[in-house]
Amino acid sequence: MLSLNQRLSLQQKLSPQQIQYQKLLQLNTMALEQRIKTELELNPVLEEILADEYELTQEQKDSDSDSQDDSGDDDFSDSKDDEFDIEDYMNETDIDDSRINYSPDDNDKIRPVAPSRVSLTEKLMDQLHLLELSEEETILGEVIIQSLDVGGYLKQDLNRIVEDLAMFEHVEISIEKAEGVLKKIQILEPIGIACRNLQECLLIQLRNSNHDSYYTYLADQILTNYYNDFVNKRFEAIGRNLNLSQETLKTTIELIHKLNPKPGEGNIISSEANQITPDFIIEKLEGNYIITLNDRSVPSVTISQTYLEMINTNKRKRKIPSREKEAHKFLREKFESAKWFIASIQQRRETLMKIMRAILEKQYEFFEMGTRSLKPMIYKDIAEEIQMDISTISRVVNGKYVQSPVGIHELKYFFSEGLSTDSGDDISNKHIKELIKEICENENKKKPYSDDKISELLKNKGIHIARRTVAKYREQMMIPVARLRKEL
Repeated sequence: MLSLNQRLSLQQKLSPQQIQYQKLLQLNTMALEQRIKTELELNPVLEEILADEYELTQEQKDSDSDSQDDSGDDDFSDSKDDEFDIEDYMNETDIDDSRINYSPDDNDKIRPVAPSRVSLTEKLMDQLHLLELSEEETILGEVIIQSLDVGGYLKQDLNRIVEDLAMFEHVEISIEKAEGVLKKIQILEPIGIACRNLQECLLIQLRNSNHDSYYTYLADQILTNYYNDFVNKRFEAIGRNLNLSQETLKTTIELIHKLNPKPGEGNIISSEANQITPDFIIEKLEGNYIITLNDRSVPSVTISQTYLEMINTNKRKRKIPSREKEAHKFLREKFESAKWFIASIQQRRETLMKIMRAILEKQYEFFEMGTRSLKPMIYKDIAEEIQMDISTISRVVNGKYVQSPVGIHELKYFFSEGLSTDSGDDISNKHIKELIKEICENENKKKPYSDDKISELLKNKGIHIARRTVAKYREQMMIPVARLRKEL
């Protein structure tokens, strides 16, 4: 049976321009640069402005505006709601159509060419090819070197590598020869590379070092026979088993600590090693903080004058030939797209600066005195301050960095939960982490503080947090437990 129902609903829809603005808002400086370059390729109406050219005079603007008044009727019919005139763009006051992010005071600087960097893999390959190895052994050595992780360790099973070479490369080599090749690689520079675990890495470095032979022998005994006691810092048990004095044991342990646990760290280039480019730069000049949006590397774009003139010419025609209608429609669509793209970039800059100014005002003491003065702050505080939605704040702070006199920080860093102290003041959890770090640094290394003791010390300062909270903050700062912080 048919029935007729009436339903009232409220829906929120975003226009294509709003969606474009939201997407641009969440991009950092490097991603924005790529996005603009992509748009320049897709939209012929857009063109990049170079620093030393394209200065639009007021006389040219006026002449272009006057030319619009002479236009007649247009047979090309578009919806008037979607249509806008060339004057809308040419006389726009809120869009800098000469250069969006360029100041005449800026001087283009020649960027120095970065020196070429030879990776550890290339260094090891060069050393490998100098060894007296057979063709099969050389192929195996190359596979081993290419299989190293970021720390320089060989995590793949050597037997599996030999089997894969036999199956896929038809390279037959015995496991005994493979072990011999691996040992030769392990004493290449840096010594200890391509080891399978930390114990093996330390032993190889120790046995190929020029340290005192007596302490080298003791260190070898500790790493070979008492490795678990060493890792868990059971130094008393080690000294008792080897019948060593406190001073001898301390010197031997210090010798082991001088060895490099990650010989490949900082040499093998991985996708995880990304360079941070700050999106904002804050400088203190004559007692005042100056915020600069670090977007000089971002291409500046404007509307191509050539295409503007083509649109003007078609607009002055009383009747557009049918074969030109499609071209005219295409240009109008691209013109509208370019206009909104430029407006979105400008709006993005204004939004970013507005949010950064609000953060600076809220966290002024932080920029003056450092982390200890960081105040508890959430997205809602900034949203209410600048009358924007919380989602907008979230998009801006995600993945963006600011460089200031106190260092480089992600914008997320300034947002943290807090708790009240006995004095009634609100304190940030980042301040609490700094206090925990300070307590661990100043503790007696022979008897480090447990998490319960740290919690008790914080309570004496009026900060009430549970032991499990102390453990969570300590782990976030990668501070080991009390047992592993123990030293002789």
